[in-house]
Amino acid sequence: MITRLLHTRYRVTDLEQTTFFYTKVLGLEEVSRHRSPRGSELVFFKAPQSDELIEICKYDASGPVVIGPDLTHLAFQVDDLAAFASHAEKLGFPLSDGPTLTSSGSTIAFIDAPEGYEIELIQRPANG
Repeated sequence: MITRLLHTRYRVTDLEQTTFFYTKVLGLEEVSRHRSPRGSELVFFKAPQSDELIEICKYDASGPVVIGPDLTHLAFQVDDLAAFASHAEKLGFPLSDGPTLTSSGSTIAFIDAPEGYEIELIQRPANG
């Protein structure tokens, strides 16, 4: 039986630009970097209050990276969406959608990572 989620993988073409985005824009920690037995370049990231990892893979032998619209996204909780949006925009990554107030009282927005992967940002209400 499955006992826990360990990581999610996304394949990219530009590993260094993606590493910049995940560390400097999103503020994730790079926890390891290595080459797999088949030759993939792998970088693992972790959010400060999460155990699950995000694996970013560069493996040119798989062909071009093609991200379909609305196919997948990662969602992160933020304390202050406006502050995050300002920080990200200064680094060249403006919000692509939102902010939008949801029926639950959360505010959500989206930002596009390099390669076209979508990142959802969620600010929970102060009382939730």
